[in-house]
Amino acid sequence: MKNEALFIGLAFFVGIFVGAIGMDIFNGKSEPNSTASNVQQSGAVAPVNFDQNIKMLKELVIKEPQNRNAWVQLGNAYFDINRFLESIESYDKALELDGNDPNVLTDQGVMYRKLGWFDKALENFNKANSVAPNHAQSVYNAYIVYRQDLNDFAGAKKAALRYLAILPNGPASAQLKADLEFMDTHPATTPQ
Repeated sequence: MKNEALFIGLAFFVGIFVGAIGMDIFNGKSEPNSTASNVQQSGAVAPVNFDQNIKMLKELVIKEPQNRNAWVQLGNAYFDINRFLESIESYDKALELDGNDPNVLTDQGVMYRKLGWFDKALENFNKANSVAPNHAQSVYNAYIVYRQDLNDFAGAKKAALRYLAILPNGPASAQLKADLEFMDTHPATTPQ
């Protein structure tokens, strides 16, 4: 009975941790945030004080404005609490230092999407994919914008096929295959 309760408790905490990581992936977060994945020795997820983390990172970038990693982490911290503009601005600073980072371009694109700036989001996703042609996350995010936000099914099909060419068995492959099949078998309901 004790072992069963211990196993259930451990499974619960592992589930929370895995779920938190999965949410980052499917929300577009392509670069892990070290604060979001801190795990104590006991296996429990450490609480994150976002305000304290942001304050520390802001102080660091003031002292070290060329610290690209600090700008990325600040952008990630703002990303995690849906402060879109601050996240975009922090990612801009990181991209000024290295404009060819597909992860930062993709994360910034997600923030543009959340603001409804779909053209800017697609611009970022396309640049990320041109910098790193096998960057599946940027292609998947472009698919989401085309399919869900712009109702551009031709663009969505192109992005879905590109994703499947990169990751035929990736985390979104089954969903994309089903959506492609639906669009092919129901052309009257999918604008071209």
